Amino acid sequence: MIGRLMTMTAHAGRGGELAAVLLRVAERLHGFPGCEIYLISQDTADPDTVHVTEVWRDDASAQAALATPSPANGPAPEDVLALLSTAPHRTDLTVLGGVSLPTGDQP
Repeated sequence: MIGRLMTMTAHAGRGGELAAVLLRVAERLHGFPGCEIYLISQDTADPDTVHVTEVWRDDASAQAALATPSPANGPAPEDVLALLSTAPHRTDLTVLGGVSLPTGDQP
């Protein structure tokens, strides 16, 4: 499994709007093959900062999700990018296990 932590900073006062768009992305990923976790969180101390915690079965699953066209009723990647005041920060992870994750050949 692989993981990603995405930190996104919205334009001032638009963190709630960013979180709402990302929650719509999460809805679309519900049941997507290989998507184990797609969690949206808003920073308590700075509501314009939104975090996305992702866990994927493998990199191919994550890439397939990115390559899937957005539905006509959105949201599209441009909708997220338009709300950001800076480029998102991405941290790549090797997932070792945890609560509610499938078991398998992980250490």
